[in-house]
Amino acid sequence: MRERVVITGMGVCAPNGITLETFSQALQTGKSGIEYHPQLRELKFGCQIAGRPVIEASYLNKYFTSLEQRGLNSSGLVYGVIAGMDAWQDAGMKPTEADNTDWDSGVIFGTGILGVDKFREAIHLVDEGKTRRLGSTSVIQTMASGISAFLGGKLGLGNQVTTNSSACTTGTEGVLMAYDRIVSGKAKRMLAGSCSDSGPYVWGGFDAMRILPRNFNDDPTKGSRPMSATAAGFVPGSGAGALVLESLDSALKRNARIYAEVLGGAVNCGGQRSGGTMTAPNDIAVQRCISEAINQSGINADEIDCINGHLTATTKDAVEIDNWCQALGRSGDTFPYINSFKSTIGHCLAAAGSIECVGSVLQLARKEVFGNVNCEDIHPDILKRIHPSRIPANSLKIAPEVIAKASFGFGDVNACVIFKQFKS
Repeated sequence: MRERVVITGMGVCAPNGITLETFSQALQTGKSGIEYHPQLRELKFGCQIAGRPVIEASYLNKYFTSLEQRGLNSSGLVYGVIAGMDAWQDAGMKPTEADNTDWDSGVIFGTGILGVDKFREAIHLVDEGKTRRLGSTSVIQTMASGISAFLGGKLGLGNQVTTNSSACTTGTEGVLMAYDRIVSGKAKRMLAGSCSDSGPYVWGGFDAMRILPRNFNDDPTKGSRPMSATAAGFVPGSGAGALVLESLDSALKRNARIYAEVLGGAVNCGGQRSGGTMTAPNDIAVQRCISEAINQSGINADEIDCINGHLTATTKDAVEIDNWCQALGRSGDTFPYINSFKSTIGHCLAAAGSIECVGSVLQLARKEVFGNVNCEDIHPDILKRIHPSRIPANSLKIAPEVIAKASFGFGDVNACVIFKQFKS
């Protein structure tokens, strides 16, 4: 018998909520965190809207000492620390005392790129011959593993502490990496999550690719339109999500609250073959990833009640729906309920998977399926495959038992994780 793995804590720092409660309420009511950013207009961006967590300066005092805040200029690090430390506290865990290390707990916290603004600051100082003004924290703010190292030190964790990076699949992949470590008996608890920087230096490349919407600058909350016929590209977002995965035995011994069980999942890559490219998925690989996740989880495809898709509001949304239909062998009104949180938070890039995993588990905890925003005009190619009732516009008080969460990223990489209501 392999070790059962459960989720005992969660934290989030999202454009529409930086606590679990505010984030949960926002998803339940369809509140958007996407706003117009004048800076993007000044920089002549075509898309001038984005999702970014709103954090008061005084709020940082809960997570960073005054010394740590000196020279702090890495939004991704800030988001990740907030989400990660909140998740650890939510799990009923505390940082270890001085000279003590928790050898049974570790961190897998991913990112795409960390500390872009700090990099920019450093480049200018170095070019001006002012290297000494960089300060002692510039390295940790700009190295990719800075977020996992920072959290590991804050909490005193002595198991594996590392950072993964696989584009938009990063967060979901990290959950599965943490799951595998616990199943293999190498850890009792793992803090898994991911974060993404905000700002024009992260979003600029996507604007140059012309895959961001340009006709919603005057109506920001309508800009992100997953599964919609009028979808015009993804709205960039940023933030962080975090989950504490724990062996069931450990959770029961300390009488921890259990949000859900992680049944398993799968990751793969399409190899940029058979129609797959750096930016487009190989449909065969996507279907294999979903099927393997189901098989590895020990369930049948017809047991999935709800899907939280990748669904970024591009022309690939209809293709993703078709891939789900093919992998599950379900269509029409037998298809599971499906939603995308990107309509209210945007596409948070490396943080997308972890934030959306938190949202998926919240559906299990709240016993409801969150509605889809900006999807009143469902794409006709999607309606050819599934019944519109499967894409609820409003949150439904229907208690899902099993939720599949998937992420598909640049590089033709895929991840799918299966969550279930916990039953002893």
